Amino acid sequence: MPELPEVETARAVIERAALKRRIVAVDDTDSYVCRPHPPGQIRDALLGTELTEAHRRGKTMWCDTATGPVLGLHLGMSGKIVVTEADGTEVDGGDYWAYGRTNGEHRFCRFSLTFADGGVLRLLDPRRLARVRLDPNVDDLGPDAATITAARFARAVGAGRAPVKARLLDQHALAGVGNLLADDVLWRAGVNPARPVDALTDADRRRLHRALRAAIDEAVRDGGVHTLPLVPERRPGGQCPRDHTILVHATVGGRTTYWCPKHQAG
Repeated sequence: MPELPEVETARAVIERAALKRRIVAVDDTDSYVCRPHPPGQIRDALLGTELTEAHRRGKTMWCDTATGPVLGLHLGMSGKIVVTEADGTEVDGGDYWAYGRTNGEHRFCRFSLTFADGGVLRLLDPRRLARVRLDPNVDDLGPDAATITAARFARAVGAGRAPVKARLLDQHALAGVGNLLADDVLWRAGVNPARPVDALTDADRRRLHRALRAAIDEAVRDGGVHTLPLVPERRPGGQCPRDHTILVHATVGGRTTYWCPKHQAG
């Protein structure tokens, strides 16, 4: 599913290919994806304007417009952004099923903007869990996981008896980490996902912060969290990429979790 790295690739596509283009048509007829807005409300707010900046915090994107309304975009579990030019060429970013997709395969389109020059921005989402919203509230999100400093990360992890994995997944504490990214970060740092945050040392927190930044940088560079070393091994019989120990798995923080029993023992 899209986590911070995939959402960043989608944001970058909007920034590169969809800004400063006058909007002449809007398809907001999917009342589930565009809820709570009735069909036509987003269209009326965006017709005639243009997107001016593309932002992201964690897994949430939003675009400023020249006339004031803010367009919020959330990719859900399988969404991607595709920008098609008038000549049919396309760029896309988001969930990794986008890569290798045949141009023009738009049957999963849930929302679109058509530009005066003939280009189109589409939100594609097979599972229909994406969201499009005007003026989204992002104030309840924690600091962005891609840019958080070591000191602020230590404060975000905080105190208490919650498992460290659950705290990493808490979007109010730290925005952008999903299940796959969390497992890879904990594996890199050598931290057991079930360890209570109270039991983390300062050295643990520093290792976790370094691992977080490294994993995000690699995933953005290489095309998504599915490219990270641990992710292909998150399966019964999967092996630790570091020492080839068979991974164990259980539910931690309400999510299926894989870790190495050898170097993530404590």
